[in-house]
Amino acid sequence: MAEEKVNLKTNVIWLGFTSLFTDISSEMIMALLPLFLTSLGASRSMVGLIEGFAEATASILKSVSGWISDRLQARKGLVVVGYILSTVVKPFIALANTWYQVLAVRFIDRVGKGVRTAPRDALIADSVEAQERGRSFGLQRGMDTTGAVIGTLLASGLIYLFSRYTRMPLITQYRTIFWLSVIPGIIAVLTVAVFVKDVAAKPFEKKNYKMAWGSLDSGFRAFLLASVIFELSNFSYAIFILRAADLGVIVALIPIIYLIYNLAYASLSLPLGLLADKVGKKPVLFTGYLFSAGMCLGFALAREPLHAWLLFGLYGICMAITQSTPRALLADLIPKDLRGTAYGVYYTLIGLVALPTSAIAGLLWDRYSAEVAFGYGAVLAAVAAVLILLIVPAKSELTK
Repeated sequence: MAEEKVNLKTNVIWLGFTSLFTDISSEMIMALLPLFLTSLGASRSMVGLIEGFAEATASILKSVSGWISDRLQARKGLVVVGYILSTVVKPFIALANTWYQVLAVRFIDRVGKGVRTAPRDALIADSVEAQERGRSFGLQRGMDTTGAVIGTLLASGLIYLFSRYTRMPLITQYRTIFWLSVIPGIIAVLTVAVFVKDVAAKPFEKKNYKMAWGSLDSGFRAFLLASVIFELSNFSYAIFILRAADLGVIVALIPIIYLIYNLAYASLSLPLGLLADKVGKKPVLFTGYLFSAGMCLGFALAREPLHAWLLFGLYGICMAITQSTPRALLADLIPKDLRGTAYGVYYTLIGLVALPTSAIAGLLWDRYSAEVAFGYGAVLAAVAAVLILLIVPAKSELTK
């Protein structure tokens, strides 16, 4: 039994490495994608729509894949398929000549994310004890974001080398980096396929499924409400990058300011996950939502490039909390045999909200001003913080 526990806990580590290599691959693209899109003629609202559509696609599919993983009680296969799909499609961004071609590729890439994420998170939750979930999700998010740091550094370094030692046009430099991004993606697929193991579980019981959703726990309902309202304020990173450029950060430094965000995110995900285990997930999440409100307000009032640099650091702190703590809190609110479904429902709801979120921000910016767009985000994040504090329980009686 002791040996089984050790093996289960290594799942978290290997899934962390899978996320690390996947994000190296993804961020080699994402650090440059907003600039690539604008070079293809996309407006700010269109950039927001593309990212919102991509994330919504992923989140909607998480519901289906989470339910299937509960039904089969076999999560690894879906995780592997999802990572393969995202890796195979990424190079096609290098071939895109219009923004709508980029949209099509991002759609397929996010299908892969949608297939893998809910089963992966349920597998992490199943592999550790309840008191270890905060640190486990913090570790996974920290390694994921460490990959983002490495990917951003690679993108920035390659742009520098191409600009200094070649005569390639800037858009050709982008395309070359997009092609190279497939290499760490392949390593990620091999890691999850070879090293991650499924966790043995009891067979799916249809009556339990019906009974659980027929009397859905009120704490889980409250958690979903607060999460959805917060997600309306959680604009795509692309909107923040465009704001940094608007404040005067030069194009050559955009990958570096994005790196500041990822460094804060990566370095604090695990410590903040440990803090959530120690003092409680609810107060840590409340603080994260409150910081997010302040960060959005800061972007609304910012006037200088220096403000953007400071705010991107705060952005990373906010994401370190708001992208790991909710996942750990959710596991406390739902019984083990329904966690895949619950993660899927959670991701579907925030995904449906993500579809208009960034597009609304871009539209408010295009029609009115950056102050209006980011002020809107600040208000919604503050409302979500109040809801977390007042109506979401610290722990449900359903915890197993």
